[in-house]
Amino acid sequence: MKIFAETERLILREILPADEDGLFQLDSDPEVHKYLGNNPIKNIEQSRDAIKRIRQQYIDNGIGRWAIIEKSTNSFVGWTGLKLMKELTNNHIEHYDLGYRLIKKYWGKGFATETVRPSLDYGFDNLKQDNIYAMTHIDNLASRNILEKSGLKFIETFDLNGIKKNWFKITKEEWAKIR
Repeated sequence: MKIFAETERLILREILPADEDGLFQLDSDPEVHKYLGNNPIKNIEQSRDAIKRIRQQYIDNGIGRWAIIEKSTNSFVGWTGLKLMKELTNNHIEHYDLGYRLIKKYWGKGFATETVRPSLDYGFDNLKQDNIYAMTHIDNLASRNILEKSGLKFIETFDLNGIKKNWFKITKEEWAKIR
């Protein structure tokens, strides 16, 4: 098991097949999917398939989303980190997208914000990126707040498959000034 980073309260590690129950709890909740534009999953097999896809991203791209594990309970909180986006997104292709998704009972505890710093550090230091991007649904103010508090700058609003999204970016130079 590869651990990518640790924070005061969290371990950020590769997603494992053993995370299937936690991932199912996360992705079967309609409230978690409110701003995502997709439907909650219906069975554990869909969690297994998602884990296989993420683990294949580690092999193919050297990066994929990371499991968030709460140190004090060893509980699966959700996922975070960078994903190489190969499809065209807002006129960008082959870019790294910062994202996070948490089980609802962990919302409002600062965990998502706590995972942004190590994710950006990894992107700039290990992946040698000049820019990292993120997007949120235009109505997801909590996620927008996390990104802006972490130093990402709002660039514009765009349409992704009929859903209005806000586009954010941080450069290596901007990150160097605030880290």
